[in-house]
Amino acid sequence: MMGNMMPGTITTLKVSHESPFGYFLESGEQEEDILLHHNEMTRDELREDEEVEVFLFQDRQGRLTATMTIPSITIHTFGWAKVEEVKRGMGVFVNIGIDKAMLLSKDDLPPLEEVWPQIDDEIYCTLEIGHNGRLFVRLAKEADFWDIAKSADKSLFNKNVTGRIYRTLYAGSFIFTEDGYLGFIHESERNEEPRIGEKVTGRVIDIKEDGTINVSLLPRKHEAMGDDAEKIYAYMETRNGAMPYWDKSQPEDIEARFGMSKGAFKRALGKLMKEGKVYQENGWTYFKKEQ
Repeated sequence: MMGNMMPGTITTLKVSHESPFGYFLESGEQEEDILLHHNEMTRDELREDEEVEVFLFQDRQGRLTATMTIPSITIHTFGWAKVEEVKRGMGVFVNIGIDKAMLLSKDDLPPLEEVWPQIDDEIYCTLEIGHNGRLFVRLAKEADFWDIAKSADKSLFNKNVTGRIYRTLYAGSFIFTEDGYLGFIHESERNEEPRIGEKVTGRVIDIKEDGTINVSLLPRKHEAMGDDAEKIYAYMETRNGAMPYWDKSQPEDIEARFGMSKGAFKRALGKLMKEGKVYQENGWTYFKKEQ
């Protein structure tokens, strides 16, 4: 492609003539004029020699075509795009703001497909022209996020943040928050590995010198205690309100039965007792009668 006749760009072209399918736009140095299909128009009619702003892309046959719908994502700009389709072994198709979904190739995604974006996940990306001359989506790199990121201050400590995962490694996941902060989630601070584009909420556990944050997806102690208390209570329900465990049970027995530490078990049990739901006696824990 020469001049500004390049897919993935926004340009202004002059209307050449009408056809049964739409209007042809003068392409300058191109051998053939560029079709603006009726489906790609934002108004019903155009005039000959009128100049219109269009976005250029390729149709299924690889021919350069135009749309009057102007996307926020081009080969010169980044933006957030929603995933529309996932094709195993191929990649994911995303909506950049026009009718045609664009491919984010598997070559730009992790080898592990379990952490690929899923439908309705959102990725920060741009467009590039591949070796074959076709448009494709490219994920934003670290430097691209630095261009739009804000620097976090100490007041953010222990606050909840929500954001999208933009990179994932065995050692951890990288997040860009809705408030514009760059963060890292160490693998020890998550129960499972989030996927690229997934929206997650966690708490800030550290603010680094460079203004980035460390985030934990694990619940706070009092939140975990609520989950642990529910787990203990549900187990007791399966045993008619009695279990052979109490706050002096062996740590290994507690871990084997409930998958939690003795400290977490005692906190959760204390919560249930404080709420008047259970009591302990001779190495056992029982539901209160009114329960």
